[in-house]
Amino acid sequence: MSQTQKHGVPALLSFFIPGLGQLIKGELFKAIGIWVVLGICFLLQIILIGYLIGFIVWVWQIYDAYNN
Repeated sequence: MSQTQKHGVPALLSFFIPGLGQLIKGELFKAIGIWVVLGICFLLQIILIGYLIGFIVWVWQIYDAYNN
């Protein structure tokens, strides 16, 4: 497996679909956790805090898909 497949592809997939990079790398529980947290953030958008937390989780999961 090349470095691009190991790092770049999961990060790119996570950019478009959060958690997909972790799922591709075999980290099923981490992907499910990301989906749950982003679902909660979606509900919290009513009180505006969900936008900030959702953005932070989105950026973190891209970084995590690239580095782990």
